[in-house]
Amino acid sequence: MPKLSVGARVPEFSLPACGGGTWSLRDVAGAGLVLYFYPRDLTSGCTRQAQEFRDHHPAFRKAGVQIVGISRDSLASHARFVAKEKLPYPLLADTEERVCRLFDVIKEKSLYGRTYLGVERSTFLLDGAGRLRREWRNVKVPGHVEEVLEAAQRI
Repeated sequence: MPKLSVGARVPEFSLPACGGGTWSLRDVAGAGLVLYFYPRDLTSGCTRQAQEFRDHHPAFRKAGVQIVGISRDSLASHARFVAKEKLPYPLLADTEERVCRLFDVIKEKSLYGRTYLGVERSTFLLDGAGRLRREWRNVKVPGHVEEVLEAAQRI
């Protein structure tokens, strides 16, 4: 599958969502969308990122932009994360890595000298027509959500 590029229309996809049911890209047609991919529920960096999106959620909504988080974790793990952090937006379980691969966020990583494939923290901004407007790869958490919000307010 070819890598998505800025300006391209994102193909339809759906994934299981915490809280039950399936979330589909078509469910948010006409609205802006922030898709953020993160490595793991309940870890320090991912928790900080989720809290930042939570705290800025009203400003994103005011801009007409929805937020969705995606990782390879299970729905049960997502449910614990949402409850603990009181997240007002859905987390999607991409346990088969289909959407992670569509957005090309599975990368070789290294920890304590061991290499493995993991999710590279990345954020994507889509406009109401489902076109990819901006991408941030290999994200560092401090200041990131504010930068995404500024871009979201301009689409």
